[in-house]
Amino acid sequence: MMKKIKKIKIKINGSFKLVKYNTNLSDLLKTLKIPLKKVAIELNQEIIDKKKLNKQLLRNNDKIEIVHFIGGG
Repeated sequence: MMKKIKKIKIKINGSFKLVKYNTNLSDLLKTLKIPLKKVAIELNQEIIDKKKLNKQLLRNNDKIEIVHFIGGG
């Protein structure tokens, strides 16, 4: 019998996504191929320090906003 992998539902920039239980923010950004240098990450309306991304586990119904910085002048 196959062991069922538990999934949680999160919302990223307004879109729902299923991710594995015990996924952290760092893993999520790698999966989405998002370069850390050019974004700010907000979890449940709180800016997350990039040094803590690998410690920040995602929970069911978390809301994540990924804001891209755009240069110009």
